[in-house]
Order: sequence, then structure tokens, then C-alpha cells
Amino acid sequence: MRGRNGETLALDPQELAKRHPAEVAELLHRLPEKEAVELLRELYKVRAAADSLEEMDPDEAAELLEELPQREATAILSRMEPDDAVDVLEELPRDVVEEILGHLQTLDREKAEILRQLFAYPPDTAGGLMSPEHVALPADITVHEAIERLRRVAAEAETIYYVYVVNEAGRLLGVLSLRDLVFAKPSTRVREIMRPEVVTLRPEMSAEEVAQAFDKYGYLAFPVVDEAGKLLGIVTMDDILDTVILRDTEEMYKMVNVPREERVDTPWYESLRLRLPWLYINLATAFLAASVVGAFEGVIAKISALAIFMPVVAGQGGNAGMQTVTIVTRGIALGEVPPGRALRILAKEVLLGLFNGLAVGFVVGAVAFVWKHNPFLGLVAFLAMVGNMVIAGLVGASIPLGLRALGLDPALASSVILTTFTDTLGFFLLLGLGYMLQGVL
Repeated sequence: MRGRNGETLALDPQELAKRHPAEVAELLHRLPEKEAVELLRELYKVRAAADSLEEMDPDEAAELLEELPQREATAILSRMEPDDAVDVLEELPRDVVEEILGHLQTLDREKAEILRQLFAYPPDTAGGLMSPEHVALPADITVHEAIERLRRVAAEAETIYYVYVVNEAGRLLGVLSLRDLVFAKPSTRVREIMRPEVVTLRPEMSAEEVAQAFDKYGYLAFPVVDEAGKLLGIVTMDDILDTVILRDTEEMYKMVNVPREERVDTPWYESLRLRLPWLYINLATAFLAASVVGAFEGVIAKISALAIFMPVVAGQGGNAGMQTVTIVTRGIALGEVPPGRALRILAKEVLLGLFNGLAVGFVVGAVAFVWKHNPFLGLVAFLAMVGNMVIAGLVGASIPLGLRALGLDPALASSVILTTFTDTLGFFLLLGLGYMLQGVL
């Protein structure tokens, strides 16, 4: 078989089954869809398809599963970890999901019910990220009995970083590590060595809040409990890591107006379809800035030196504004910007823009004076730079804060909105000041 870039790929399913699933997932990604589906069917025969799909992006995995016969797609999903299987189901049409879950109900009723329960939670919440395959032990059994139980369920659990202790109703009572069990006396009751103070997650918590918990406490997994304290499942480090990487990638793409679906090996015609609409939007904003320049065409004709400093003023404003957008957007994502701090952040960025403008504007003004031997040209360049840097700070902070207030993604189209302001107002300030002082320029 040949990959999307024409390279030859040796794909023996029996040999691939011996390799790490992440490597197989990469091969599936590099193949054209038709060949990837054929290989996936071969991997299904050697029971290696589920592990490979778990390593792929959910949207790519869903595209491949849609091309399989329903019986095979259902069987593969039934062998996947529940949280990974739900991620893939989220990418499929609702009618396809119902068909698959209905078919799975006849094959594995318990697995179907688990997937339905997880599917009810939004994908970007603790409930949507959690896995129900955790290890829970009664409080009154001995350490010896606990270890014996762990040996029996180890293959079914997603991870045994921690062992959770529950009562008969499934309510979480405490937690202990494998180290606690190994070093305790066999006759000791689990209740005696468990730690009753447990940091828990609620199923409705956002992925950002979950990530903050992992960052704050440094645990490898967190239990998810309902209002009554009943243990529902666990969120592991790899679950949230995948989500954070995907979220950060999406935000980076949005800030530069690149669609999330595009990859390095996306065919050129598909990349053209995805990128061109945003380029047209950028073109419209560029014409807006050009209209400002056109309004001062007479001034530029008389004072050609102003044209030299136009890209300097606009470019520095854009760079400073993107610094602000990036810092504020990241702060929002990490939960560092509660609604009550918005005005304080705006004030800080405006003040920072003022001092940045004074520092940079002094250099630009000095260069203009030395170059053209005209102190008034230096003054115009200085004032335009100060004004545009202040605007960059104000707009750069307002964009993500304003988008969040509207319930939109703070990273959405930030670069387009920002450059529209910094270019248009930067040109207006420079040329407007030039118009006012043209008698001495």
C-alpha cells in the first residue's frame, strides 16, 4: 500500500498486531481512507483494531468506522475503553450512534448501558472524560482480600494507580495507593489504612477545571462522584492530556484562522477549500485599512516619508496586541480570569500599552528625526506609535474577554479582529497627525 504522500508502506496485519497501537494508528492516518478501511478490517480479524483506534483522533476514527459494516464497527467499539469509545461516538451522526448502540445491546448489554450513560455527558466535562472501569473495594475487607480482588480485576480496570473504597451503596469513603496495600499487614482492614480526605470531581465540571485539578494536585487520576458522593468513574492523566492537547491545537488554529480539520498531509485542494474563506475575510479587513490610506492619499503624496512609517506603526501594534490576546486567552483557559477581574486586566493592558508605546515610540521618533532631519516628523511617528500601542493593549484584552462574555470561544478569529483595529487605527493616527501638521512637515 501507499501512503497519502506516495511512500510505500508494508502492512502485514499479523506483524502490525505486535507493534504499539500508536504506531499502527499513525499508519492508518497516513493511508488514503479506502486503504485505511481495508487495513482496519484486517486488523479487526486479528483483534488489533480497537487498540489502534483508541490512539487516533476521535474524528478520524469515526470516519473509518462509518465505512465499516455495522457488525464490525460495533464489535470494534465494544472492545475499546468506554471513554475512548464514547469520544468516537460523539463524532458520528446521531442515527448511526443509535444503530450501533442498539446492535451492541444484543451483543453486550452491560457495555451498551455504560456507553449510553457516558454519552449523556457533554464530551468536554469530567463526566464525558471519565472511565467507569475503576477499582472499588469495600471498607471492611482485609488487605489480603483486597490484593486478591485486585489480581482478579486488574485486566479489566483502566488503571490501578489508586484504589477507591466505597460502602454498600457505592458512596466513596476513601482512597489508598498500591503502596499502601503492599506495605500493610495482610490482616489489616482496608478502612484502617485508607485516606478519607479525597479530592473529587463532579461530572459537570469543565475540561478546563479538570485540567486545573491535575495541575494543582499532581495526581495521576481523580474520582468522579455525583451529588450523593456515589463513585461514578475516574478521569486519568492521559484522558485530560489528550483533551488539553486537542483544545490547545484548536485554539492555536483559531487564532490564525486555520480550520481544525486540516493536517500537514491534507490534499492541496481540500486545504484550499478550508483556508480560502478566511483569506477572503482577511482581504475585506485589508481593504478597510486601505480605505483609510486612500482617504489621506493627498497627504502621502506631499509627505512621502509618512509611507515609510506606516508598516512600522501598524506592525508593532499588531505584535503587541497578539501578545495581549495570547496572555489573556491563556489566562481564561486556565481559569485565571474570573469575570470580576475583566476591568482590572483591561486597565493593566492599557497602561502596559502606554509604556510600551512610549519606549518604542521614542526609538521610532528618534529614527525619523535623524533620518529626515525633521523633529515634527519624529513627533508624528512617536505619537502614532504611542496611540496604536495603547489601542493594541485595549483591543487585545477586549477581544477574548468580549468573546467570553458572549459565550463564544475567546480564541475565535482573534487575529482578524485585532489586525483590523491595529492596521486601520494605526494608519489613521499616523496619517491624521501628518495631515494636521503637514504645514511643518
